[in-house]
Amino acid sequence: MYILLAVAVILGIWAVMTYNKGVKLRNQVEESWSGISVQLKRRYDLIPNLVNTVKGYATHEQETLEKVINLRNQAQGVPERDHEGQAQAEQALSAGIRSIFALAENYPELKANENFRELQRSLSDIEDHIQNARRYYNAIVRDNNNYVETFPSMVIAQMGGFSTFSFFEIDEDERKNVKVEF
Repeated sequence: MYILLAVAVILGIWAVMTYNKGVKLRNQVEESWSGISVQLKRRYDLIPNLVNTVKGYATHEQETLEKVINLRNQAQGVPERDHEGQAQAEQALSAGIRSIFALAENYPELKANENFRELQRSLSDIEDHIQNARRYYNAIVRDNNNYVETFPSMVIAQMGGFSTFSFFEIDEDERKNVKVEF
């Protein structure tokens, strides 16, 4: 009788600890996504300044510049909890930003402009922070997904309603160099 009681107590303690670990992992995923959101907000705030600076030099590139602003607005409009949708919108926006920098290669006077260079440095810094935040987020997602998908913690995860999250990945198009042709 005491042995059964001891086993029940041990199982109860294990279940509580396992459940609490799931809560901790889920909260870490949300917190790490918040880190990405902060950097994305900085990026969103910087993009109009970058576009306006480029507009003064590359007036006939209006379509490219408007596309970047539209991509920015679309990315801002994705619901906060839609991590996968946000990742896709950010990939498109990153490609748009790279196209602006590619445009600068065709306008030496723009490349020499101090405002543009400072905006470019700031955006590069923000992109580095986003990359670090993505890396951290993906590590936490990996830990969470391992918890949810491995036995025996998956039993508690299913009972507790815990689920997996999608990784914030870069698609193949974002890895390619941007080419602007006239």
